Amino acid sequence: MARSVRDHLVDALEGLERAELKRFKAKLQEVPLRPGFAHIPRGRLQDADPLDLSDLLLSFYTDAHAAQVAARALDAVHLRQQAQRLRHDAGIGESEIPVQSSLGASGRYGLQEPLSEELHFIDKHRAELIQRTSSVEPVLDLLHGSILDDEQYERILSRETNPDKMRELYKLVPGWDRSCKDQLYESLKAKNKFLVRDLEGR
Repeated sequence: MARSVRDHLVDALEGLERAELKRFKAKLQEVPLRPGFAHIPRGRLQDADPLDLSDLLLSFYTDAHAAQVAARALDAVHLRQQAQRLRHDAGIGESEIPVQSSLGASGRYGLQEPLSEELHFIDKHRAELIQRTSSVEPVLDLLHGSILDDEQYERILSRETNPDKMRELYKLVPGWDRSCKDQLYESLKAKNKFLVRDLEGR
């Protein structure tokens, strides 16, 4: 049976000593993220064990980005070997995900490559769309058969809460082109027009 990203995260974090795990949690608040993502709140990290941390990483980021964020944090606390093993096991490279950082392009975690176009509405407002979309199932219905297949539709629909459904949907977004994101935008606009209007007015 193939191992999941969660399995690889748990393996990497369970091998850390208590002091290393504490430094890792602190560094998670500092590593740069892909545009549209937010850092995990400090209060939720404080008492988290390796299993909890793995779940938090996956709930806040996509599978590939969760592994990359964890690997960057491991690098930053001088646990290079663990970071390399995680990247290898999860099948990601060091420059897999371009990120933007206040350190600038010359910093260690600066731009891996330039962002050539304006950030899409779907990426720009990721966190708020996850938290505030109140009508998720009608959006999924509009996407079903076009950019969501039966398995993806059922998996997203099975999540208990609207934020969980949106997080599951956003796991697919990194693999979408702009036209797919446009379809999600139009579906959100059709079924959550006041939310979209509020976000566009900022």
